[in-house]
Amino acid sequence: MTDTWWISIIKAFLVINLLLLTFAYMTWVERKVLGRMQLRYGPNRAGPFGLLQPIADLVKLIRKESFYPASAVDVLYIAAPVLSAFTALLAFSVIPFGPGWNILGYDVSGVVTDVPIGLILIFALSSLGIYGFIVGGWASQSKYALLGSMRTCAQMVSYEVSLTFAVLGVVLMGQSLSLVDIVQKQHATIWFVAPQFIGFLVFFIGGIAETNRPPFDLPEADTELVAGYHTEYSGMRFGLFQMGEYVNMITLSALSVTLFFGGWYGPWAPLGPLWFLLKLLALIFVFMWIRATLPRLRYDQLMRFGWKVLLPVATINALVTAACVVAF
Repeated sequence: MTDTWWISIIKAFLVINLLLLTFAYMTWVERKVLGRMQLRYGPNRAGPFGLLQPIADLVKLIRKESFYPASAVDVLYIAAPVLSAFTALLAFSVIPFGPGWNILGYDVSGVVTDVPIGLILIFALSSLGIYGFIVGGWASQSKYALLGSMRTCAQMVSYEVSLTFAVLGVVLMGQSLSLVDIVQKQHATIWFVAPQFIGFLVFFIGGIAETNRPPFDLPEADTELVAGYHTEYSGMRFGLFQMGEYVNMITLSALSVTLFFGGWYGPWAPLGPLWFLLKLLALIFVFMWIRATLPRLRYDQLMRFGWKVLLPVATINALVTAACVVAF
């Protein structure tokens, strides 16, 4: 199904705004979930039940003075958060969320753009977004920000290897790099989380590290580095970095739903995007649950037992999958 250009523009506008709205209110949900799990109230001042807290945060970030070090590299310092936020939002354009519809005689597909190498494109954009974090720390001309950016580089590059190996089994079973084809293959056979359960665990743990979420929040290790690569950022520039990280979490959750949980297909009732949304929210809740319960690892613990364990496990999983595909 191929959309006309103006339908693609409308879909892109709707998806990007729904993604931003989801990001804003997932921050409220996370604070509420953490508050409930840790016997606190969470946001309860701005609006009923604190529902206006994301709006208050946005107004604060917009109005806050945007100071920066006098020695900062101006162009790179300003461009770094923009690059991180842009690549995070752009990655969602190849995530399929529905089977497609015929509206008023026009064919409307359930994805902004369906490319044959959608999976590679997501990993490429993720790798490109790393430059925003690294350059932002370097351009700040601060030793704390530089150390934070170096930690970010080491962590995100290392765990991308595990993420890539973890999805090789899915590619072999789906026989395609198109995310739409992978979803259709699961509908015709079985959700890949069953035969690829180890791969899913590796992918999910690697995704936690890729998005700098606890217990892998080393780039923002407050006790050692003040705040990591964004130490010298404030106002909306700081907000763009935070948005980029949070949107990456949403994108990785959506990618997990697409690769392992059948995408927009459900166990019963063809609800399309509703099933996709329910699965997405469930995975995001697991991210929040992990943050509320697990302590943060030390840097030496992570590098010793983290990717060095996940990478061999992901390799073994890929080899086992190849054998299963041949037998299948």
